[in-house]
Amino acid sequence: MRPRRHSYGRGGRSAAAAVLLVLCLCVTGVFLLLLHGSSPPLDADEAKDQAAAAGGGRHEEPVVLAEVEEAPLPPGNARVAFLFIARNRLPLDLVWDAFFRADNEGRFSIFVHSRPGFVLTRATTRSRFFYNRQVNNSVQVDWGEASMIEAERILLSHALKDPFNERFVFVSDSCVPLYNFNYTYDYIMSASTSFVDSFADTKQGRYNPRMDPIIPVENWRKGSQWAVLIKKHAEVVVYDDVVLPEFKKHCRRRPLPEFWRDWDKPIPAEAWKAHNCIPDEHYVQTLLAQNGLEEELTRRSVTHSAWDLSSSKDRERRGWHPVTYKVSDATPALIKSIKDIDNIYYETEYRKEWCTSNERPAPCFLFARKFTRGAGLKLLNSSFIAAR
Repeated sequence: MRPRRHSYGRGGRSAAAAVLLVLCLCVTGVFLLLLHGSSPPLDADEAKDQAAAAGGGRHEEPVVLAEVEEAPLPPGNARVAFLFIARNRLPLDLVWDAFFRADNEGRFSIFVHSRPGFVLTRATTRSRFFYNRQVNNSVQVDWGEASMIEAERILLSHALKDPFNERFVFVSDSCVPLYNFNYTYDYIMSASTSFVDSFADTKQGRYNPRMDPIIPVENWRKGSQWAVLIKKHAEVVVYDDVVLPEFKKHCRRRPLPEFWRDWDKPIPAEAWKAHNCIPDEHYVQTLLAQNGLEEELTRRSVTHSAWDLSSSKDRERRGWHPVTYKVSDATPALIKSIKDIDNIYYETEYRKEWCTSNERPAPCFLFARKFTRGAGLKLLNSSFIAAR
């Protein structure tokens, strides 16, 4: 039996012509779109800006837009996330630019917490590594307040979104690296622990008994906020909903007398009645102790601060903050003296911490603070901190 053949009559030819016409119209439409370009739909803010521009600039609060693209990072390597806590700009950005430039394998990421609304662009930073690296939900931070803890948690929450981030380093805007990137990376990644300066705080006035029993005094710890956390501990900090509320209620800085720098005058007795609790000096340490994680810590910081200022003749260097190194202080002797430190003694625990890296004796500190912009540039130009 022969296969049945289809015959096309006049109706079939009309249908074919109609299809051909539709195809021609479609092709013409696509061509016009390509020729003239198409724009994505505007969101509410963009529409408001364009309406303001058309109306003679009546819109008084333009949206701040980043002017540059961030530096691309190759994927695939375990990264160290550098979490910068800054007031506004990063005065030592060129020092860090030289540090990060030494890595071409994408082994770091950068997050910056600055004042709300601040954007890192060509106008506000001289290093492409910091372009657009500010977090978009920052809070106003005041020294000695729980807002500093909030800033740390915000930075960690952003950094944890990147699955390649394995270590999380808190960095001050006055911090400088003491070694090159490769040495710093190997030092941090070779340790399976977090580096957290943590010791029992036995002085009266810091611990508020109202924290008990949620935070018993035996879990109360003190130390530097400039820690290096492994991912597990970073998640503990971000998801904490037990210790943080107690800190907000009961860990507060004592009001500072207006004449606090005048050491020749006695401080009135009423100034000492309140508990003098600086949240960022206690929170991470106490939280990890509270969760039974101290065995997973190297209980020291890798960031050096100079607190022994009793002999300083400069009144600005005496008080509640570590010394600020100026241009005249930025010498090879200073950097060498910090690099040569190989142990730390904790008086309250009668504990000496000998510093190691990869199970070998090593310098204690990878970073140092507080350096002015001029001091940092002097160190950079003199190559005091470039070599291992």
